[in-house]
Amino acid sequence: MLASIIASILLSISYSYAQTGFVGPLAQIYSPSLPNVVSLNHYASVMPYHFFRNTSNGTTTPTFGSTSVPNDTSFALVDEADFLVFDHERASEILGPNPSYEYVFEVSKAVHEAPVYVASQNKLYLSQLAPPPGYLPQLVVDLNQEPPTLSEYLSDPPVYAPNGGTFHNGLIYWGASGGNNSIGGTEQRVGLRTLDPSTNKSTTILNNYFGYYFNTVDDLFVHPNGDIWFTDPYYSWFNALTDTPPQLPAATYRFRPRTGAVTLVDDTLIQPNGIALAPNTRTVYISDTGAVAGPITPFLPPQGSSFNATDKRTVYAFDLSDDATYLTNKRAFYLSPDWAPDGLKVARNGYVVTGTGKGVDVLSASGELLVRVQTNYTVQNFAWVGEKLREFWLMGEGGISRVRWGLQGQKLV
Repeated sequence: MLASIIASILLSISYSYAQTGFVGPLAQIYSPSLPNVVSLNHYASVMPYHFFRNTSNGTTTPTFGSTSVPNDTSFALVDEADFLVFDHERASEILGPNPSYEYVFEVSKAVHEAPVYVASQNKLYLSQLAPPPGYLPQLVVDLNQEPPTLSEYLSDPPVYAPNGGTFHNGLIYWGASGGNNSIGGTEQRVGLRTLDPSTNKSTTILNNYFGYYFNTVDDLFVHPNGDIWFTDPYYSWFNALTDTPPQLPAATYRFRPRTGAVTLVDDTLIQPNGIALAPNTRTVYISDTGAVAGPITPFLPPQGSSFNATDKRTVYAFDLSDDATYLTNKRAFYLSPDWAPDGLKVARNGYVVTGTGKGVDVLSASGELLVRVQTNYTVQNFAWVGEKLREFWLMGEGGISRVRWGLQGQKLV
């Protein structure tokens, strides 16, 4: 009789699992020697009922780790981890033998962006935007000492609100996202600037499209041929960094400094944001953060922005033409599971890295989520530093942190 009852119970359990497909635990420690790394079983693709993830309240979005899964207590590990592993086979290459995450500097709740590493100085330059509007000094992390130090920095002339940046031929290239009739005693408009870190001199190389002000110049990269590719969404208006409403559609452009020509390369995205070039220079990635947007009217001051989880929060991939002048074959690449994909870069091995809310996602070249770094603040951007480019600095609203791992950045020269 007992054997019959046990068999019945086992059959019932087996039938239940066959019905749901759930195999626990959902999460577990990746390795006994790495308690800060949590591995997800089969991407947690089947959760036991009843699970539930809250939707956004318009200004923030609950994280993946905040999902309620009462019938698998192992999922509580997710919210506490520094690193989440989704692909076990490729995680070891990304993490290396001893990955670490460190919250280094507490900073204001302002947006922190445009990190650029200058190897000759071993310093990391980054920006501090708003609030409050009108803030001119930028920030520098000095990596020549341990622990590193953080200080303010002001170029000559100052650059208002750098929002994206890179390094090329000895110069920092910044997308200046601020526009004002009088800021620091001078007028500044949204555009492209260069900064010579050895002399502290900045130069405006672009500030209009046939007389129209650009909207934001959010992110950029410099192609090996010298052309600058940049995105131009509406965030400077939403964040009160410019004193004029948008005059141009949100779009992505290519600028040729040698001739001054500006060419439209894409106008299909709602809010084109991050942009990055693959190491083979054949693929361009652009993120659309249309899920974060606000009203635009010339009759009202900036009204801020809110988050709509059902709108675009997607990274797209494009093929770059043989002559590196135009894009083709647009395709969806990655839907951000948390917030919207902000900063965007490509590692030396071709993996794509994007800032998504309180963390950074590492993606394969086919758009699969491999590893996630988790933070206690919203990440806006990041950069690799150091001789081997295996140290990775993140920054955003309220924090600057660093990761030491195996994933190597591209060398910018």
